[in-house]
Amino acid sequence: MAPAIPAGGSVFIPEDLPDDAGAMVARTSEGDCVFYHRHSGLCVVHRDMGEALLPSTCRHFPRVAVRDQRGTFISLTHYCPTAASMLFRDDVPLEIVESPPAFPPAAYDGLVVDPEAWPPLLHPQMLMNLEAYSAWERHMVRRCADPSASPESVIATLTRDARLLRAYTPGARSLLDAIAALPREMIGAAASRTLDESLALFAGVIAAVPDEYTPPPDEQMLPEAFAQHVVPEWPGWRAPVNRYLAAKAFASWTAYQGRGVLTIVRGLEAALGLVRVEAARQCRDQNRPLDAGLLREAFRNADFLLNHLAAGEELAEGWSKAEEFQ
Repeated sequence: MAPAIPAGGSVFIPEDLPDDAGAMVARTSEGDCVFYHRHSGLCVVHRDMGEALLPSTCRHFPRVAVRDQRGTFISLTHYCPTAASMLFRDDVPLEIVESPPAFPPAAYDGLVVDPEAWPPLLHPQMLMNLEAYSAWERHMVRRCADPSASPESVIATLTRDARLLRAYTPGARSLLDAIAALPREMIGAAASRTLDESLALFAGVIAAVPDEYTPPPDEQMLPEAFAQHVVPEWPGWRAPVNRYLAAKAFASWTAYQGRGVLTIVRGLEAALGLVRVEAARQCRDQNRPLDAGLLREAFRNADFLLNHLAAGEELAEGWSKAEEFQ
């Protein structure tokens, strides 16, 4: 194993710590982790010594986990550049994978649901059971995997599906059967040509960020950049955007923190709005049309807000207002 020794001469910050004290791994002059092997793109610790010997942060980041009575469910935060780049892959299907080798059994950090806690809500007056919630989760991911669907179509279709599911009453059929009976056809929906709704969704997310972490306002010329640089290119990027939405639908904390299936869909809509805003920001700053590199940075910035700055319970509380008007 050969870490890149930084100018200070140590791979840890600070040096000379007691055995039970925590430390940060140092960075090189290029800003890389000292254990990052630039030529191969691999972590030297993971490559040579295995996942079990990674530092705690590296074992968990970029994983976003939910642990409940069903087991452990893991998605990724796309603030991680590698995770964001994976959204552009077209060599693997978009699907839920059970027991992937990249995620060996472990006590992953995340939302740990008490065994005595209620399962997710169907709507504010009715609980789902965990089997039905798993089916709804798979249903959302399948909608995102439809190659003919635009991101806007995915949101419109899931909104319809959630409203239909909310009308369920116990009796002749199970909630599981009701999910299976949802219409197969997607709803067509045009991509937004203005940034107004997305900026409103962005403001809702910013409101859930603690004051000390709230970024300064930076919306000057974003509507113009969106119209000029994002709108013409947007249809060509439906696949990675839909993969991003699928990652939000799976292992969702909002399912437990919110008040129903419409709350979950509202969270997906907010995530899509953030990507539009951040895409416009990237295009404005670089003064060029939306491309893969700019969209990747938009994913990263959107997830930095959603997963690392905003308070999840406050986000879910705001998105739960979708349940009040049905």
